Amino acid sequence: MYKLGLPADPKEVAAIEARRNREKERQSRFFNVRNRVMGVDVEALNNQVEEKKLREATEQSKDAAYAAKQVQYDLVAQMLEKEEAERARRLAKKIQDFREQKQQLKNRREFDPWDPVRLQREFPVYLNDSDPFYGPASMQCFFGEDLDRTTYLRMQQEQFRYSLERQLQEQQQARVDEKCADMLNDQLHLAMDMRAAHLARLEESCRVAMMFAMANANKAQAAELAERQRLEHQRQQEANLMEIQNQVTSDFLTENPQVAQNSMAPHRVLPYCWKGMTPEQRAAIRKVQEAQCHEKEAQHQAEQALDTEWESQTMHLAQAAQELEEQERELCAEFRRGLGSFNQQLAKEQKAQQNYLNSIIYTNQPTAQYHLQFNTSSR
Repeated sequence: MYKLGLPADPKEVAAIEARRNREKERQSRFFNVRNRVMGVDVEALNNQVEEKKLREATEQSKDAAYAAKQVQYDLVAQMLEKEEAERARRLAKKIQDFREQKQQLKNRREFDPWDPVRLQREFPVYLNDSDPFYGPASMQCFFGEDLDRTTYLRMQQEQFRYSLERQLQEQQQARVDEKCADMLNDQLHLAMDMRAAHLARLEESCRVAMMFAMANANKAQAAELAERQRLEHQRQQEANLMEIQNQVTSDFLTENPQVAQNSMAPHRVLPYCWKGMTPEQRAAIRKVQEAQCHEKEAQHQAEQALDTEWESQTMHLAQAAQELEEQERELCAEFRRGLGSFNQQLAKEQKAQQNYLNSIIYTNQPTAQYHLQFNTSSR
């Protein structure tokens, strides 16, 4: 693969460096003989507990901020839903009013074909002379005669005045409704703005409180870290002084071989106090090594003798096998010679038998008369 020389990701580099630092700190804590103790690492457990508490506090503050934002969004959504429902209700009311006023059943063009009382109106009973159903042929009314003209005019004027007053009332009511709707819409927008400002103030206060809590937690953690470092430094200094005193007052720097003796196991030594072997121990080790060399040499000679014996037996077995193969070849050759002579003798006998048959027995050939007599005798 080609090396492109791309820059490394800063986040990945920071994460690797953090893991490396933690591993170095862990190794320094484990491999330090003066500070290492058998059993549970109380300091590491305390650090883990503090880190867990800080992480839980941070998560709680994040959850609280998220809950406040969620409440704010829920309120805004509820206000928007209420406004949309109110707008839909007003639109439905206007549509219903328009249908009741402008789209009545009697004003439709297709009302006459399916009018249930159409037949009754076609043949009504006679009411007066001005009935339009009865013409001149009915002898009930005559052309030019209008007895109820004054009544019709008065009713027409009253109907026109009623229609005009009704239209004025509807226009006034529409203006009043529009003003009320605008006023309610303004009030709703004002309430939404006030609620949004209140929620923004609550969010700001929550953010400030969270930042203040985080700053206090960071200060407490920094103070705790400084105190831990101070105690660690003090413990390190005390351990160094104790080590110097132990080195000066103990037998570690002396050449006394008794210091390395283990009181629990006399055949073992203490590795950190052992100064080396004595001349007697080295002489004993050399003697054991020489004995092991002699023993190894004797074992080697015995193995060589055994190998020589196996080789001689192998050679004898090979010679015996070769002799057996030669005997087998001789027997096979003798068998093939005997089989060949037997086959020749058998061939001679067969040839003599065939000559006998051809020269003596099969000399007379049957004629046509013989076949005719044979056929008549069989019938």
